[in-house]
Amino acid sequence: MKIAIVGTGYVGLVTGACFSEMGVDVYCIDVDSEKIDNLKRGIIPIYEPGLEDLVLKNYKAGRLKFSTNLRVVLNEVDVVFSAVGTPPDEDGSADLKYVLEVSRTIGQNLNKYILVVTKSTVPVGTAKLVRATIQEELNKRGKSDLAFDVASNPEFLKEGAAIDDFMSPDRVVVGIESDRAKEVMDRLYKPFTLNNYRIIYTDISSAEMIKYAANAMLATRISFMNDIANLCDIVGADVNMVRMGIGADNRIGKKFLYPGCGYGGSCFPKDVKALIQTATNKGYNMQLLKAVESVNEYQKGILFEKFVNYYNGDIAGRTVAIWGLAFKPKTDDVREAPSLVLIKKLIEAGVNIRVYDPVAMNEIKKRIGDVVIYAKDMYDAIIDSDALFLVTEWNEFRLPSWVAMKKIMKYPLIIDGRNIYNGSDVREAGFEYYCIGAK
Repeated sequence: MKIAIVGTGYVGLVTGACFSEMGVDVYCIDVDSEKIDNLKRGIIPIYEPGLEDLVLKNYKAGRLKFSTNLRVVLNEVDVVFSAVGTPPDEDGSADLKYVLEVSRTIGQNLNKYILVVTKSTVPVGTAKLVRATIQEELNKRGKSDLAFDVASNPEFLKEGAAIDDFMSPDRVVVGIESDRAKEVMDRLYKPFTLNNYRIIYTDISSAEMIKYAANAMLATRISFMNDIANLCDIVGADVNMVRMGIGADNRIGKKFLYPGCGYGGSCFPKDVKALIQTATNKGYNMQLLKAVESVNEYQKGILFEKFVNYYNGDIAGRTVAIWGLAFKPKTDDVREAPSLVLIKKLIEAGVNIRVYDPVAMNEIKKRIGDVVIYAKDMYDAIIDSDALFLVTEWNEFRLPSWVAMKKIMKYPLIIDGRNIYNGSDVREAGFEYYCIGAK
């Protein structure tokens, strides 16, 4: 079976590498010729555990190919996946210009039956636009009777665990509108069904909604726990005990109940905004999701607020360290990262900043330049610092040498934005320690 995947970003490249690992012949297409040339040389544009090895292995085996030209391969493949970006527009809605560009290219060059599958996260109704765009181009060419199908196959990949998520999925959601499309998707996902992974077939609109609803639910749990944590700070409760108590309820469960300094990344912020805007366009007010978004924006400033309160506002000219810049561990993605909000507030307050992250230093530098000092390691970052902010819970930060830290920090203040340390242990080591929702 041969497929094409348009877009070699996070979703497209992971999807292409994993399908090729299962024996499918995959063409990964991207208009960025530099990115394609780099991929052919084994240079991977994103950091994701296991991805580089998988790409190199299947590229050498000839199952994974890279090209800038969809037109050349279009009539060789059975399926085209659209995995191009859908960045937020000014009003928060998803910008579909790249999705529709792919659709136009397909309509302008298609000469046989094909299944066009949207892999990107797109609003409900996008598949109808894709179908209409392809059909319009076919009509212009006098090929209005040429058969094709569209489908929705949203991704559920967690950055830092994307390979495992694709190869061992909780479920595969496929929105279809014909038996022929179902037969094609059945054939493509057959290797996964052999391992009893569930394929859920729905109508296309429901498949498009499932992805947004899933991310919105997870974002809601995070904001809920952050709201509870902030109240715990005020009333003297311990959010860690609260989390264990409610997580033991089977109706609630333990996942996504960890308070922190806010969620970020390419999915939750964008998808919550897009879902709110979709509802607004239809005359419906998503009151809960607006609150989720508001809580998250507030939470991204909570670490700065604790720092200001500790020093009674006297922070100008002080030096701080930040451990962790990516929005979560095991990725170099800094989109909507809490670290960006913290850095902005600190700079505006006249604070000097030293930062360290195992993999995201280059990405943060692309965004903010040299307004901070980039440390060579975690201990270099805290030299002569008046405070340390723990923003991303990378494993290497979990068991630091408190003795070494005490010697090189100017003042032993730790503000833990992910609650990864035991407060008693840290205080016994001679530090002032603050976290989220616990004394």
